[in-house]
Amino acid sequence: MRKFVMAAIGGTLAGVMFTTQVAGPLLAGEDAPGASIYDQLDLFGDIFERIRSEYVEEVDPGDLIEAAINGMLISLDPHSSYLSDEDAAKMREQTRGEFGGLGIEVTQEDGWVKVVTPMDDTPAFRAGIQAGDFITHVNGESLLGLTLGEAVELMKGPVGSEIIITVVREGVEEPFEVSIIRDIIRLTAVRTRVVGRSVIARISTFNEQTWPNLRDGLEETVAELGGIENVDGFILDLRNNPGGLLTAAIKVADAFLENGEIVSTRGRNPQDGERYNASPGDLAQGRPIVVLINNGSASASEIVAGALQDHRRAVVVGTRSFGKGSVQTVMPLRNNGAMRLTTARYYTPSGRSIQALGISPDIVIEQQLSTETPEEEERRRSRSEADLRGRLDNDSLSDDERARIEAEREMVEESAKLRRNDFQLAYAVDLLHGMAVAERRK
Repeated sequence: MRKFVMAAIGGTLAGVMFTTQVAGPLLAGEDAPGASIYDQLDLFGDIFERIRSEYVEEVDPGDLIEAAINGMLISLDPHSSYLSDEDAAKMREQTRGEFGGLGIEVTQEDGWVKVVTPMDDTPAFRAGIQAGDFITHVNGESLLGLTLGEAVELMKGPVGSEIIITVVREGVEEPFEVSIIRDIIRLTAVRTRVVGRSVIARISTFNEQTWPNLRDGLEETVAELGGIENVDGFILDLRNNPGGLLTAAIKVADAFLENGEIVSTRGRNPQDGERYNASPGDLAQGRPIVVLINNGSASASEIVAGALQDHRRAVVVGTRSFGKGSVQTVMPLRNNGAMRLTTARYYTPSGRSIQALGISPDIVIEQQLSTETPEEEERRRSRSEADLRGRLDNDSLSDDERARIEAEREMVEESAKLRRNDFQLAYAVDLLHGMAVAERRK
Protein backbone atom coordinates (compact mmCIF):
# COMPACT_ATOMS: atom_id res chain seq x y z
CA MET A 1 0.00 0.00 0.00
CA ARG A 2 1.11 3.53 -0.72
CA LYS A 3 2.24 5.85 2.03
CA PHE A 4 1.61 9.56 1.69
CA VAL A 5 4.17 11.83 3.34
CA MET A 6 2.76 15.16 4.43
CA ALA A 7 4.92 18.12 5.04
CA ALA A 8 -2.80 22.03 13.15
CA ILE A 9 -15.78 25.53 30.01
CA GLY A 10 -15.87 25.97 32.98
CA GLY A 11 -19.01 26.33 35.04
CA THR A 12 -20.24 26.55 38.56
CA LEU A 13 -22.69 24.00 39.92
CA ALA A 14 -24.66 24.91 43.05
CA GLY A 15 -27.38 23.02 44.88
CA VAL A 16 -27.14 19.94 42.66
CA MET A 17 -27.85 16.56 44.22
CA PHE A 18 -25.84 13.65 42.89
CA THR A 19 -25.25 10.01 43.77
CA THR A 20 -21.99 8.11 43.54
CA GLN A 21 -21.87 4.35 43.42
CA VAL A 22 -18.50 2.79 44.20
CA ALA A 23 -17.63 -0.25 42.08
CA GLY A 24 -14.84 -2.78 42.47
CA PRO A 25 -11.29 -1.55 41.74
CA LEU A 26 -10.11 -1.42 38.13
CA LEU A 27 -6.60 -0.21 38.88
CA ALA A 28 -5.50 -3.14 40.99
CA GLY A 29 -2.01 -3.15 39.52
CA GLU A 30 -1.35 0.59 39.58
CA ASP A 31 0.85 0.40 42.70
CA ALA A 32 3.21 -2.10 41.10
CA PRO A 33 6.02 -0.14 39.47
CA GLY A 34 7.06 -1.26 36.01
CA ALA A 35 3.77 -2.99 35.21
CA SER A 36 4.14 -4.71 31.84
CA ILE A 37 2.55 -3.47 28.66
CA TYR A 38 0.28 -6.52 28.77
CA ASP A 39 -1.02 -5.49 32.18
CA GLN A 40 -1.81 -2.09 30.72
CA LEU A 41 -3.62 -3.66 27.77
CA ASP A 42 -5.61 -5.82 30.21
CA LEU A 43 -6.50 -2.63 32.07
CA PHE A 44 -7.69 -1.08 28.81
CA GLY A 45 -9.84 -4.15 28.16
CA ASP A 46 -11.34 -3.98 31.64
CA ILE A 47 -12.25 -0.29 31.22
CA PHE A 48 -13.66 -0.91 27.76
CA GLU A 49 -15.91 -3.73 29.00
CA ARG A 50 -17.07 -1.72 32.02
CA ILE A 51 -18.03 1.24 29.78
CA ARG A 52 -19.75 -1.02 27.26
CA SER A 53 -21.83 -2.82 29.86
CA GLU A 54 -22.46 -0.19 32.54
CA TYR A 55 -22.40 3.29 30.95
CA VAL A 56 -25.69 5.12 31.47
CA GLU A 57 -26.50 4.89 27.74
CA GLU A 58 -25.71 2.22 25.19
CA VAL A 59 -22.54 3.03 23.27
CA ASP A 60 -21.15 1.78 19.97
CA PRO A 61 -18.05 -0.36 20.70
CA GLY A 62 -16.54 0.69 17.38
CA ASP A 63 -16.83 4.36 18.31
CA LEU A 64 -15.11 3.64 21.63
CA ILE A 65 -12.20 1.92 19.91
CA GLU A 66 -11.79 4.73 17.36
CA ALA A 67 -11.86 7.34 20.13
CA ALA A 68 -9.21 5.42 22.07
CA ILE A 69 -6.97 5.11 19.01
CA ASN A 70 -7.35 8.79 18.14
CA GLY A 71 -6.74 9.81 21.75
CA MET A 72 -3.50 7.84 21.75
CA LEU A 73 -2.32 9.58 18.56
CA ILE A 74 -3.32 13.15 19.37
CA SER A 75 -1.56 12.87 22.73
CA LEU A 76 1.72 12.73 20.76
CA ASP A 77 1.54 16.07 18.88
CA PRO A 78 -1.07 18.23 17.09
CA HIS A 79 -0.41 16.65 13.68
CA SER A 80 -0.75 12.92 14.46
CA SER A 81 -4.27 11.54 14.20
CA TYR A 82 -6.47 8.62 13.23
CA LEU A 83 -8.42 8.80 9.95
CA SER A 84 -11.55 6.76 9.57
CA ASP A 85 -12.19 5.17 6.17
CA GLU A 86 -14.29 8.22 5.22
CA ASP A 87 -11.67 10.72 6.39
CA ALA A 88 -8.90 8.78 4.66
CA ALA A 89 -10.82 8.87 1.38
CA LYS A 90 -11.28 12.63 1.72
CA MET A 91 -7.59 13.09 2.47
CA ARG A 92 -6.72 11.22 -0.72
CA GLU A 93 -9.12 13.48 -2.63
CA GLN A 94 -7.40 16.53 -1.17
CA THR A 95 -3.97 15.39 -2.30
CA ARG A 96 -5.44 15.00 -5.79
CA GLY A 97 -6.69 18.59 -5.63
CA GLU A 98 -10.47 18.37 -5.05
CA PHE A 99 -12.53 17.96 -1.87
CA GLY A 100 -15.62 19.29 -0.12
CA GLY A 101 -15.68 21.80 2.73
CA LEU A 102 -15.07 25.42 3.74
CA GLY A 103 -11.55 25.78 2.40
CA ILE A 104 -9.50 26.26 5.57
CA GLU A 105 -6.43 24.51 6.93
CA VAL A 106 -6.69 24.19 10.72
CA THR A 107 -4.71 23.05 13.72
CA GLN A 108 -5.45 22.95 17.44
CA GLU A 109 -4.01 25.27 20.06
CA ASP A 110 -4.94 25.34 23.75
CA GLY A 111 -8.04 23.28 22.98
CA TRP A 112 -9.34 25.68 20.32
CA VAL A 113 -9.35 25.32 16.55
CA LYS A 114 -6.88 27.73 14.96
CA VAL A 115 -6.89 28.65 11.30
CA VAL A 116 -3.50 28.05 9.69
CA THR A 117 -4.71 29.57 6.44
CA PRO A 118 -7.81 30.04 4.29
CA MET A 119 -7.28 28.56 0.83
CA ASP A 120 -7.50 30.83 -2.19
CA ASP A 121 -10.92 31.43 -3.76
CA THR A 122 -12.84 29.19 -1.34
CA PRO A 123 -15.94 29.96 0.78
CA ALA A 124 -13.80 30.69 3.87
CA PHE A 125 -11.46 32.95 1.88
CA ARG A 126 -14.38 34.92 0.41
CA ALA A 127 -15.97 35.22 3.86
CA GLY A 128 -12.85 36.98 5.16
CA ILE A 129 -11.45 34.24 7.42
CA GLN A 130 -7.80 35.01 8.20
CA ALA A 131 -4.73 33.04 9.22
CA GLY A 132 -4.48 33.10 13.02
CA ASP A 133 -8.25 33.26 13.62
CA PHE A 134 -9.61 30.98 16.35
CA ILE A 135 -12.91 29.17 15.72
CA THR A 136 -14.67 28.68 19.04
CA HIS A 137 -18.19 27.62 18.06
CA VAL A 138 -19.93 25.98 15.11
CA ASN A 139 -23.63 26.77 14.81
CA GLY A 140 -23.56 27.80 18.46
CA GLU A 141 -21.89 24.58 19.66
CA SER A 142 -18.59 25.04 21.52
CA LEU A 143 -15.52 23.30 20.13
CA LEU A 144 -13.65 23.35 23.43
CA GLY A 145 -12.90 19.82 24.58
CA LEU A 146 -13.32 18.26 21.14
CA THR A 147 -10.50 16.63 19.26
CA LEU A 148 -9.41 18.35 16.06
CA GLY A 149 -11.05 15.60 14.03
CA GLU A 150 -14.33 16.03 15.90
CA ALA A 151 -14.23 19.78 15.39
CA VAL A 152 -13.55 19.38 11.68
CA GLU A 153 -16.43 16.91 11.46
CA LEU A 154 -18.79 19.57 12.82
CA MET A 155 -17.70 21.94 10.07
CA LYS A 156 -18.51 19.43 7.35
CA GLY A 157 -21.91 19.23 5.70
CA PRO A 158 -23.79 19.09 2.41
CA VAL A 159 -22.64 21.35 -0.40
CA GLY A 160 -24.80 24.48 -0.43
CA SER A 161 -25.66 24.32 3.27
CA GLU A 162 -24.97 27.20 5.64
CA ILE A 163 -22.64 27.08 8.61
CA ILE A 164 -22.18 29.82 11.20
CA ILE A 165 -18.82 29.90 12.92
CA THR A 166 -17.81 32.07 15.87
CA VAL A 167 -14.41 33.67 15.39
CA VAL A 168 -11.98 35.21 17.86
CA ARG A 169 -9.44 37.46 16.13
CA GLU A 170 -6.43 39.25 17.55
CA GLY A 171 -7.08 42.99 17.65
CA VAL A 172 -10.87 42.54 17.67
CA GLU A 173 -12.34 42.94 21.14
CA GLU A 174 -15.41 40.72 20.82
CA PRO A 175 -15.97 37.34 19.15
CA PHE A 176 -18.02 37.63 15.97
CA GLU A 177 -20.04 35.26 13.81
CA VAL A 178 -19.39 34.48 10.16
CA SER A 179 -21.87 32.77 7.87
CA ILE A 180 -20.34 30.50 5.21
CA ILE A 181 -21.99 28.40 2.51
CA ARG A 182 -20.25 25.04 2.10
CA ASP A 183 -19.00 24.20 -1.37
CA ILE A 184 -16.87 21.77 -3.33
CA ILE A 185 -13.28 22.94 -3.00
CA ARG A 186 -11.45 22.65 -6.29
CA LEU A 187 -7.91 23.77 -5.79
CA THR A 188 -5.95 25.28 -8.61
CA ALA A 189 -2.57 24.62 -7.12
CA VAL A 190 -0.75 27.35 -9.09
CA ARG A 191 -1.92 30.53 -10.78
CA THR A 192 0.52 32.55 -12.85
CA ARG A 193 0.32 36.11 -14.17
CA VAL A 194 2.47 38.97 -15.36
CA VAL A 195 2.90 42.36 -13.68
CA GLY A 196 5.21 44.63 -15.63
CA ARG A 197 8.17 42.41 -16.51
CA SER A 198 7.76 40.17 -13.45
CA VAL A 199 6.24 36.67 -13.55
CA ILE A 200 4.17 35.87 -10.46
CA ALA A 201 3.36 32.28 -9.48
CA ARG A 202 0.78 32.06 -6.70
CA ILE A 203 1.16 28.56 -5.18
CA SER A 204 -1.79 27.83 -2.90
CA THR A 205 -1.08 24.20 -1.98
CA PHE A 206 1.32 21.34 -2.63
CA ASN A 207 -0.48 18.41 -4.20
CA GLU A 208 -0.04 16.17 -7.22
CA GLN A 209 -0.97 19.05 -9.55
CA THR A 210 1.45 21.65 -8.17
CA TRP A 211 4.55 20.85 -10.22
CA PRO A 212 2.82 20.44 -13.63
CA ASN A 213 0.71 23.56 -12.95
CA LEU A 214 3.85 25.56 -12.11
CA ARG A 215 5.86 24.32 -15.09
CA ASP A 216 3.08 24.97 -17.61
CA GLY A 217 2.10 28.30 -16.07
CA LEU A 218 5.64 29.69 -16.11
CA GLU A 219 6.19 28.59 -19.70
CA GLU A 220 2.99 30.38 -20.78
CA THR A 221 3.73 33.63 -18.94
CA VAL A 222 7.35 33.77 -20.18
CA ALA A 223 6.05 33.32 -23.72
CA GLU A 224 3.51 36.08 -23.07
CA LEU A 225 6.39 38.46 -22.32
CA GLY A 226 8.17 37.44 -25.50
CA GLY A 227 10.86 35.24 -23.99
CA ILE A 228 13.08 34.99 -20.94
CA GLU A 229 15.16 37.99 -22.04
CA ASN A 230 12.13 40.20 -21.32
CA VAL A 231 11.62 38.85 -17.79
CA ASP A 232 12.96 40.82 -14.81
CA GLY A 233 12.47 37.86 -12.49
CA PHE A 234 10.04 35.50 -10.79
CA ILE A 235 7.93 35.81 -7.65
CA LEU A 236 6.83 32.65 -5.81
CA ASP A 237 3.90 33.70 -3.65
CA LEU A 238 3.66 31.13 -0.83
CA ARG A 239 1.62 33.28 1.55
CA ASN A 240 -1.15 31.38 3.34
CA ASN A 241 0.00 28.13 1.74
CA PRO A 242 -0.54 25.42 4.40
CA GLY A 243 1.76 22.87 2.76
CA GLY A 244 0.90 19.39 1.52
CA LEU A 245 2.97 16.68 -0.11
CA LEU A 246 6.69 16.60 0.62
CA THR A 247 7.37 15.26 -2.88
CA ALA A 248 5.61 18.26 -4.45
CA ALA A 249 7.68 20.72 -2.38
CA ILE A 250 10.90 18.98 -3.45
CA LYS A 251 9.94 19.23 -7.13
CA VAL A 252 9.16 22.95 -6.84
CA ALA A 253 12.45 23.75 -5.09
CA ASP A 254 14.34 21.55 -7.56
CA ALA A 255 12.87 23.56 -10.44
CA PHE A 256 15.03 26.55 -9.47
CA LEU A 257 18.19 24.84 -8.16
CA GLU A 258 20.98 23.37 -10.28
CA ASN A 259 22.46 21.20 -7.53
CA GLY A 260 22.85 20.75 -3.79
CA GLU A 261 20.58 19.61 -0.99
CA ILE A 262 16.93 20.64 -0.94
CA VAL A 263 15.85 19.17 2.38
CA SER A 264 16.74 16.36 4.76
CA THR A 265 14.56 14.42 7.15
CA ARG A 266 15.65 12.75 10.36
CA GLY A 267 13.57 10.24 12.27
CA ARG A 268 14.13 8.53 15.62
CA ASN A 269 16.81 6.25 14.20
CA PRO A 270 19.77 7.73 12.29
CA GLN A 271 19.40 5.14 9.53
CA ASP A 272 15.89 6.38 8.81
CA GLY A 273 17.15 9.78 7.64
CA GLU A 274 16.62 10.88 4.02
CA ARG A 275 18.41 13.53 1.99
CA TYR A 276 16.91 15.02 -1.19
CA ASN A 277 19.17 16.73 -3.72
CA ALA A 278 18.50 18.98 -6.69
CA SER A 279 19.05 17.87 -10.28
CA PRO A 280 20.47 20.12 -13.03
CA GLY A 281 18.09 22.61 -14.64
CA ASP A 282 16.73 26.01 -13.59
CA LEU A 283 13.23 26.89 -14.76
CA ALA A 284 14.00 30.58 -14.15
CA GLN A 285 17.21 30.38 -16.23
CA GLY A 286 19.20 32.32 -13.65
CA ARG A 287 16.76 35.22 -13.35
CA PRO A 288 16.27 36.67 -9.82
CA ILE A 289 13.61 35.09 -7.59
CA VAL A 290 11.64 36.58 -4.72
CA VAL A 291 9.72 34.27 -2.37
CA LEU A 292 6.79 35.77 -0.46
CA ILE A 293 5.83 34.20 2.90
CA ASN A 294 3.73 35.06 5.95
CA ASN A 295 2.50 33.39 9.13
CA GLY A 296 0.13 31.24 7.07
CA SER A 297 3.02 29.67 5.12
CA ALA A 298 3.60 26.24 6.64
CA SER A 299 5.30 22.89 6.16
CA ALA A 300 6.00 22.29 2.44
CA SER A 301 5.98 26.07 1.86
CA GLU A 302 8.73 26.43 4.42
CA ILE A 303 10.75 23.66 2.76
CA VAL A 304 10.74 25.58 -0.54
CA ALA A 305 11.46 28.97 1.06
CA GLY A 306 14.21 27.53 3.27
CA ALA A 307 15.93 25.70 0.41
CA LEU A 308 15.99 28.71 -1.92
CA GLN A 309 17.07 30.99 0.94
CA ASP A 310 19.91 28.74 2.10
CA HIS A 311 21.25 28.41 -1.45
CA ARG A 312 20.97 32.20 -1.88
CA ARG A 313 18.86 31.53 -4.94
CA ALA A 314 16.01 33.75 -3.76
CA VAL A 315 15.31 36.73 -1.56
CA VAL A 316 12.63 35.83 1.00
CA VAL A 317 10.24 38.71 1.70
CA GLY A 318 7.26 39.09 4.05
CA THR A 319 6.76 37.98 7.64
CA ARG A 320 7.91 34.94 9.64
CA SER A 321 6.35 31.66 8.56
CA PHE A 322 4.23 29.26 10.65
CA GLY A 323 7.03 26.98 11.88
CA LYS A 324 5.82 23.43 11.16
CA GLY A 325 9.03 21.45 10.82
CA SER A 326 7.72 17.91 11.12
CA VAL A 327 6.89 15.24 8.56
CA GLN A 328 3.74 13.13 8.73
CA THR A 329 3.48 9.73 7.09
CA VAL A 330 -0.04 8.56 6.25
CA MET A 331 -0.13 4.80 6.77
CA PRO A 332 -3.10 2.83 5.36
CA LEU A 333 -4.81 0.50 7.85
CA ARG A 334 -6.70 -2.74 7.36
CA ASN A 335 -10.14 -1.11 7.79
CA ASN A 336 -9.53 1.28 4.84
CA GLY A 337 -8.77 3.99 7.36
CA ALA A 338 -5.33 5.45 7.93
CA MET A 339 -2.98 6.68 10.61
CA ARG A 340 -1.26 10.03 10.20
CA LEU A 341 1.88 9.76 12.29
CA THR A 342 4.71 12.23 12.79
CA THR A 343 7.77 10.22 11.75
CA ALA A 344 10.54 12.79 11.24
CA ARG A 345 11.70 16.37 11.48
CA TYR A 346 12.92 18.12 8.36
CA TYR A 347 15.94 20.37 8.03
CA THR A 348 16.87 23.02 5.49
CA PRO A 349 20.14 22.64 3.51
CA SER A 350 22.10 24.58 6.15
CA GLY A 351 20.97 22.05 8.78
CA ARG A 352 18.47 24.28 10.59
CA SER A 353 15.15 23.03 11.89
CA ILE A 354 12.31 25.53 11.64
CA GLN A 355 10.08 23.63 14.10
CA ALA A 356 8.20 26.24 16.18
CA LEU A 357 10.59 28.91 14.81
CA GLY A 358 9.59 29.37 11.19
CA ILE A 359 11.51 30.86 8.28
CA SER A 360 12.66 34.41 8.95
CA PRO A 361 12.46 36.61 5.83
CA ASP A 362 15.55 38.33 4.46
CA ILE A 363 13.41 41.47 4.27
CA VAL A 364 10.52 41.87 6.72
CA ILE A 365 7.56 43.57 5.07
CA GLU A 366 4.22 43.78 6.85
CA GLN A 367 1.09 43.93 4.75
CA GLN A 368 0.03 47.57 4.53
CA LEU A 369 -3.05 48.78 2.69
CA SER A 370 -3.52 52.29 1.34
CA THR A 371 -6.08 54.48 3.12
CA GLU A 372 -6.40 56.87 0.16
CA THR A 373 -9.30 56.63 -2.25
CA PRO A 374 -8.34 55.94 -5.89
CA GLU A 375 -9.29 59.52 -6.74
CA GLU A 376 -7.07 60.96 -3.99
CA GLU A 377 -4.21 58.76 -5.08
CA GLU A 378 -4.61 59.78 -8.72
CA ARG A 379 -4.66 63.50 -7.85
CA ARG A 380 -1.55 63.14 -5.74
CA ARG A 381 0.37 61.31 -8.45
CA SER A 382 -0.80 63.17 -11.55
CA ARG A 383 0.46 66.72 -10.89
CA SER A 384 3.67 67.35 -12.80
CA GLU A 385 5.43 69.77 -15.16
CA ALA A 386 3.27 68.43 -17.98
CA ASP A 387 0.18 69.87 -16.22
CA LEU A 388 1.52 73.43 -16.16
CA ARG A 389 0.29 75.96 -18.66
CA GLY A 390 2.95 77.36 -20.97
CA ARG A 391 5.34 74.47 -20.36
CA LEU A 392 8.13 73.79 -22.86
CA ASP A 393 7.77 70.76 -25.12
CA ASN A 394 10.37 67.99 -25.07
CA ASP A 395 11.97 68.13 -28.51
CA SER A 396 14.87 65.74 -27.85
CA LEU A 397 13.00 62.45 -28.17
CA SER A 398 12.06 60.52 -31.27
CA ASP A 399 8.63 58.93 -31.52
CA ASP A 400 10.15 55.49 -30.86
CA GLU A 401 12.02 56.72 -27.77
CA ARG A 402 8.91 58.40 -26.46
CA ALA A 403 6.86 55.21 -26.96
CA ARG A 404 9.51 53.14 -25.13
CA ILE A 405 9.57 55.54 -22.17
CA GLU A 406 5.77 55.54 -22.01
CA ALA A 407 5.69 51.72 -22.07
CA GLU A 408 8.25 51.49 -19.24
CA ARG A 409 6.30 54.06 -17.24
CA GLU A 410 3.08 52.08 -17.66
CA MET A 411 4.78 48.92 -16.35
CA VAL A 412 6.10 50.73 -13.28
CA GLU A 413 2.73 52.34 -12.59
CA GLU A 414 0.99 48.97 -12.96
CA SER A 415 3.03 47.55 -10.09
CA ALA A 416 2.46 50.74 -8.09
CA LYS A 417 -1.30 50.16 -8.30
CA LEU A 418 -0.75 46.86 -6.47
CA ARG A 419 0.16 48.74 -3.31
CA ARG A 420 -3.50 49.54 -2.67
CA ASN A 421 -4.53 45.89 -2.35
CA ASP A 422 -1.28 43.96 -1.84
CA PHE A 423 1.64 45.96 -0.51
CA GLN A 424 3.87 42.91 -0.03
CA LEU A 425 3.46 41.76 -3.63
CA ALA A 426 4.04 45.30 -4.91
CA TYR A 427 7.27 45.44 -2.91
CA ALA A 428 8.41 42.14 -4.44
CA VAL A 429 7.71 43.42 -7.97
CA ASP A 430 9.60 46.64 -7.26
CA LEU A 431 12.51 44.67 -5.80
CA LEU A 432 12.80 42.49 -8.92
CA HIS A 433 12.58 45.54 -11.18
CA GLY A 434 15.31 47.28 -9.18
CA MET A 435 17.61 44.26 -9.39
CA ALA A 436 17.01 43.99 -13.14
CA VAL A 437 17.76 47.67 -13.70
CA ALA A 438 20.95 47.41 -11.66
CA GLU A 439 22.03 44.33 -13.67
CA ARG A 440 21.39 46.05 -17.00
CA ARG A 441 23.47 49.07 -15.97
CA LYS A 442 26.58 47.03 -15.16
